Amino acid sequence: MSTATPVAPTSPHVMNTYGRLPIAMTHGMGCTVWDTDGKAYLDALGGIAVNTLGHSHPKLVAALRDQVGKLVHTSNYYHVPHQETLAAQLVAMSGMTNVFFCNSGLEANEGALKMARKFGHDKGIDKPKVVVYEGAFHGRSIATLSATGNPKIHAGFGPLLDDFIRVPLNNMDALKAATAERNDVVAVFVEAIQGEGGVHPVDNAYMCDVRALCDERDWLLMIDEVQCGIGRTGKWFAHQWSGITPDVMPLAKGLGSGVPIGAIVAGPKAAHILQPGNHGSTFGGNPLAMRAGVETLAIMREENIMANAADVGAYLQAQLQAAFANQPGVVSIRGKGLMIGVELDKPCGQLIGLAAANGLLISVTADTVIRLVPPLILTRNEADKVVAILAPLVEAVLAGHA
Repeated sequence: MSTATPVAPTSPHVMNTYGRLPIAMTHGMGCTVWDTDGKAYLDALGGIAVNTLGHSHPKLVAALRDQVGKLVHTSNYYHVPHQETLAAQLVAMSGMTNVFFCNSGLEANEGALKMARKFGHDKGIDKPKVVVYEGAFHGRSIATLSATGNPKIHAGFGPLLDDFIRVPLNNMDALKAATAERNDVVAVFVEAIQGEGGVHPVDNAYMCDVRALCDERDWLLMIDEVQCGIGRTGKWFAHQWSGITPDVMPLAKGLGSGVPIGAIVAGPKAAHILQPGNHGSTFGGNPLAMRAGVETLAIMREENIMANAADVGAYLQAQLQAAFANQPGVVSIRGKGLMIGVELDKPCGQLIGLAAANGLLISVTADTVIRLVPPLILTRNEADKVVAILAPLVEAVLAGHA
């Protein structure tokens, strides 16, 4: 077993914003990718929960080739028929009513915050406030960075917006105390599962209580499904495990299975907040992205991929539990479907390089949590390989031998 940690290379022209490994991928198939040296890797990262259908899915490839040969981009000055097709599907899947298309999760979350602010202004609130959460991650624009609960990524970008009230996750008493006797709150903004924050799911009971509180106080319930949506947990959207429906739901990542796409799905309370001139996107909803979204959902249905995510996700989590049952230093294994976090009792960022050296792609988030978000086509045999590679590396890191 190799334990050599790769050293990140430098680039003379690309901004140094990522701690990259010295690896460049050339092609992939299914849950395997190959680098420029011909080395194969089992992909348990999925482009950070993006590559829903894995790599080079033949049906998606054929559809995208067809679309590129017809039309890639026009403009939102005109109708884009696949926008209505994809929007109708998202509405049917969510029980909501309308969709705005953009290009990324950040843009979807930024748009949701604009909706909350305008919702407040339309009610006569001069300085609307939005409840957000400790450990949350909503993006890196100034507004979404301000909503994010991570002081490390705040550093150097102040002053942040003061539009937010921050509370701990899954604590109803804290939410009520923070908003008591305030008349400026307009929304609660929560990830159904905190991804960058360490793979922390929202309790179903808490989600139901927040929905009831928003109804009682005429707030918008905005649920960020950017990372945990589109079948990753075994339901179309992770909040559906609690049986509630939000008013606003940002989506992105897995919706295009690798093609950049974002969306804001809205219910009746929020669907008509934005009117012509209030919001827009040059690239959002272009024909190529819309075709990717339509085909991704169609293939997921045809191949029962959401059920696979639930089955293989539960299997992988059980195998991880068994592998680490007697391993001191493993604090918790948690998640839903194929969104799994393994928390250690010490920082473990070196595992990214160690795993890659041994043919496995993973990420580490919140300093101490191994995040596994592979393509939703992962098989049980591939799940076994993930555990077989990862377990001895974790043991070595916890023992201080890596």
